[in-house]
Amino acid sequence: MDGTTQQSDFRPAGRLGSIGVSEILKIGAAAARLKREGRPVIVLGAGEPDFDTPDNVKQAAEQAIRAGKTKYPPLEGTPELKAAIVEKFRRENGLSYAPDEVTVSSGAKAILYNAFMASLDPGDEVILAAPYWTTYADIVRIAGGTPVDVVCREENGFRLAAEDLERAITPRTRWLLLNSPSNPSGAAYSEANLRPITEVLLRHPHVWLMSDDIYEHLVYDGLAFVTAAQIEPSLKARTLTVNGVSKAYAMTGWRIGYAGGPKSLIAAMAVVQSQISMACSVSQAAAVEALNGPQEILAERRLAFQARRDLVVDALNAIDGITCRKPEGAFYTFASCAGLIGRRAPDGTLIDSDAAFCRYLLEQHDVAVVPGSCFGLAPYFRISYAASEDSLREACAHITRACEILS
Repeated sequence: MDGTTQQSDFRPAGRLGSIGVSEILKIGAAAARLKREGRPVIVLGAGEPDFDTPDNVKQAAEQAIRAGKTKYPPLEGTPELKAAIVEKFRRENGLSYAPDEVTVSSGAKAILYNAFMASLDPGDEVILAAPYWTTYADIVRIAGGTPVDVVCREENGFRLAAEDLERAITPRTRWLLLNSPSNPSGAAYSEANLRPITEVLLRHPHVWLMSDDIYEHLVYDGLAFVTAAQIEPSLKARTLTVNGVSKAYAMTGWRIGYAGGPKSLIAAMAVVQSQISMACSVSQAAAVEALNGPQEILAERRLAFQARRDLVVDALNAIDGITCRKPEGAFYTFASCAGLIGRRAPDGTLIDSDAAFCRYLLEQHDVAVVPGSCFGLAPYFRISYAASEDSLREACAHITRACEILS
């Protein structure tokens, strides 16, 4: 040995070959860098309410700390939180679950990860209704499955058409993952919209349903939220109903997601979770209060988000080259920028895609939004209106000016 240090290049696992860091996080990082440089960037990329966690929830967490509830919690959730989740499903969704049919993890994303890791073998297919949250496809790939995109057309309200679902199902299909209201489109399914989907699933008993209901409490204009196992009880035995406290209760950093499903699936998910980590004990105490405590704040914040939605939709539709459908839920608009493709900025920058348009907005007009291509459907862009009305008005003014000077 000559005393020199031998080095070799790191070799990442093959499963990461088609997966990168979330584009949303990349856009957020680029916006943060520009802010550090002194630019007044308005970030409308993250799906995070600007409201604070309710005071009663904070107080419950403080009490848990003082009571010494800071040790390792049970693997799948504390008895108190499981009981609160069971009651929530009964009270709000008409679903009956036993405690061993409920699981808790560190965010709804972790619930999805546990479920796919517990159920997918190489080559198993998961149908995704595009546009969809970017993480869905990547988790499926990490778990060894194959994501199958089914485009949800704007003329159908960005909702999955039953006939398109029927055509996408194969003998290898293991799951349909459905998110209502949707990130990124804000599309929500009424019972009339959802019923044809459940009818297709009834004809294919080998296909399970993962219902991501994280935006359940953010539906507008009097729309009644429904979930699949609620309107078609015979599907409950092969449905995982996913939810969490992050969006409705402004608890994104507390990292609590939960789900109800068949006992066998929940037990398999526990095996996966046992090799990772349990949800924070203090956060679980806070989530108990969120679910069991006063709920009036949900309606108040829903109305605030609805007003913000109307502000953004009206502003976008007033811009030449942009059209924006009014979403039924969540806190996102998903606007088409098709009318801007082919135009040029004063410096010669060609707007040849939704990604190029979003780069132009960030780099030249200090507004961070996310291209629809990240969500499996172009040429669109997503705005998160989980921001103050002043910020939204300013951002829309910037976008308007940015589009006016294109030629």
